[in-house]
Amino acid sequence: MGFGGTLEPDRGRFLTALSDWLTVSLGIAPRDIGLYERALSHGSAGSDSYQRLEFLGDRVLGLAVSRWLYATYPAEPEGQLSRRFNSLVTGVVCADVARGIGVAPYLKLGKQARDDGAFDSDNILGDVTEALIGALYLDHGFDAADAFVRMHWRDLVEGHADAPRHPKSALQEWAAANNRRAPVYAIVDRSGPHHAPRFTVSVNLGPAGEASATGSSKQEAETAAAVAMLEKLKG
Repeated sequence: MGFGGTLEPDRGRFLTALSDWLTVSLGIAPRDIGLYERALSHGSAGSDSYQRLEFLGDRVLGLAVSRWLYATYPAEPEGQLSRRFNSLVTGVVCADVARGIGVAPYLKLGKQARDDGAFDSDNILGDVTEALIGALYLDHGFDAADAFVRMHWRDLVEGHADAPRHPKSALQEWAAANNRRAPVYAIVDRSGPHHAPRFTVSVNLGPAGEASATGSSKQEAETAAAVAMLEKLKG
């Protein structure tokens, strides 16, 4: 059944299936199905894309997570809350949410994007999750969007006693504590189509060594490289 950028033989049947999926995934029945169709539409399909809804949903997600963290960890200072926040609103986390609710069959993509495997792109899936949050906010208001975030982020928000430290910050702290120069990150390769790029980034600590990793964005690749370097230092 998928959206997939092709004409739906029975559009009414498709919309019923989409509505049923949204009701389960979002926790509430959609009123304006067109909002969610747009949230699931990539620019390669040649129709209204999810970009404006993604812009809105990113801010709604940020507010929902900020309020939640503020109430859940009343004794933590701003720095610890910021570390928690930054670990929760990444594209990778949003992409994992998209996979968890089964977004892929409902994505509207152009043929080239489909052929390039965009159904499983962290960039696209993460953007779509934010767009769905934006659509939900417009359709039902902040409380419904907040409930969706709490449904799908609960384990990440409430499952960590200590505020997570970003791998790049941890590596920076290791370098300072061991009298090493600050980590130097460099892009060593970029491949893939524009809508689903792959970046390979290296991180260099001078005599302490070097590590590299690949991700769907420069930031993701840098983070993965920092993780690889920290593991190397442990060994």
